Amino acid sequence: MKKRTILDEAQISRSLTRMSHEILERNKGTEGLVFLGVRTRGEFLADRLQQKVEEIDGVTIPTGTIDITAYRDDKVTDTEALEEAIDIDIPLDDRHVIIVDDVLYTGRTIRAAMDAILNHVRPSKISLAVLIDRGHRELPIRADYVGKNIPTAREEKINVYLEEHDNANEVVISE
Repeated sequence: MKKRTILDEAQISRSLTRMSHEILERNKGTEGLVFLGVRTRGEFLADRLQQKVEEIDGVTIPTGTIDITAYRDDKVTDTEALEEAIDIDIPLDDRHVIIVDDVLYTGRTIRAAMDAILNHVRPSKISLAVLIDRGHRELPIRADYVGKNIPTAREEKINVYLEEHDNANEVVISE
């Protein structure tokens, strides 16, 4: 199996810094923004974006997690999991929710995240921030904030490794 590093630790950090600036610029600040990181690596990326925005603007954006497992279209769901999908300390109604994930591929994970959000609240807007957009969409979903676009073949695999979960900080493509 051939592996190639696409982003190292410094490149991941620079991508997140750039994305943070874009978020602040497009939204004219932080008013009403909320980050929801898709479990597992998306939650760590959301925390990192929150820290970057705080370094840049001095404001802490409320950040939580979203577990889309119960909303996947290829799984049988149980009602309790549907109710516990979103974990955040503030109401999301009338807020601009930015879903944060590591890799955007078919779009099905993001569709499930939107279903989970809209099943519980009525945000003013939903946006998407991803570290990697690899293409091959099956649904009409696109990211608003992208760390890096990496066109891939379907048989290739992209792995994001983050210190908080994997004891490494890199993005690797393998065949």
